[in-house]
Amino acid sequence: MKRSVIDRKIDEALQLFSAHGLHLPPWAAWTPRQWQEASDGAAEIREAGLGWDLTDFGSGDFARCGLLLFTVRNGTPANGKPYAEKLMLAMEGQVTPLHFHWSKMEDIINRGGAPLGMKLYLADPADDSKLTDDPVEVAIDGIRRTVRAGEILRLMPGESITYTPRVYHTFWGDGGTTIIGEVSMVNDDTSDNCFYEPCGRFPEIEEDQPRRYCLCNEYPF
Repeated sequence: MKRSVIDRKIDEALQLFSAHGLHLPPWAAWTPRQWQEASDGAAEIREAGLGWDLTDFGSGDFARCGLLLFTVRNGTPANGKPYAEKLMLAMEGQVTPLHFHWSKMEDIINRGGAPLGMKLYLADPADDSKLTDDPVEVAIDGIRRTVRAGEILRLMPGESITYTPRVYHTFWGDGGTTIIGEVSMVNDDTSDNCFYEPCGRFPEIEEDQPRRYCLCNEYPF
């Protein structure tokens, strides 16, 4: 993925979030030089993995299989927070692959834009690499509902769904770009994600121009 594309996607995200009244902390727009000057004063940001994150999940095709995220807050042993919060963009035609979390419970919220499409499955209790055909019990805005395995659900702006551990889910912007909010238990991308098919995490980056933003795995301090 080219650095110019990453920077442009972040520019677009900042504009879209702002247009929907979603404002990020000032450091969301810091340059690499500003991060260098911040030094250890911003250590919690690095340790908690806060900030920008773009992934193509190893597909090499961000437009079809990818997600843009901004982690606003997250817990670490040092800060003691038991929660996390993210803003994400699912762009039209872009799918987040099927996966579940071993321990994290999360609320996924449509914060604006297109409907958020999704499918849910239960992991096989005897083999987590397999799906079952069993119905899935979910809570949508606190209202309990049972859906068929693989049934397409659509969340309209303002609606939310709770994903419990070991419930496989995949989602996408349905007919346009969707702004997604996530409120969850502590986020741990190193050990709490189980993808149905093997996936990569961070894209390979072609440095076709000097970077204007730092991703969450690129802080210089």
